[in-house]
Amino acid sequence: MDFLWDIVRHTVHYGFHFVVPFLIAWWLWRDRWRVAGAIMAATILIDLDHLLADPIFDPSRCSLGFHPLHTIWAAGAYAALLAVPSWKVRVAAVGCLWHLATDGIDFALASV
Repeated sequence: MDFLWDIVRHTVHYGFHFVVPFLIAWWLWRDRWRVAGAIMAATILIDLDHLLADPIFDPSRCSLGFHPLHTIWAAGAYAALLAVPSWKVRVAAVGCLWHLATDGIDFALASV
């Protein structure tokens, strides 16, 4: 059963990182949802901060609060970017905030 749960968890996690951003983009920026979705999906790049950790990947570690781009300070910076008048910057900010939410959901699912 653990194996099946891991498949569900990882499907949800990566679906939330790569599929849901396009749904959010369609809802918020319908006239340019493809570009907005691609920008939001590209916020997976904040996971590059995992390279600073030792070990780089630990399946039992929660990214939130551990990696520099996954902290409350980073979330505050992403939220502040929502005030920038550029729609692309706002899309990236929403993408980063969604990324953090996705990682939180994944950690919650790992705890089940």
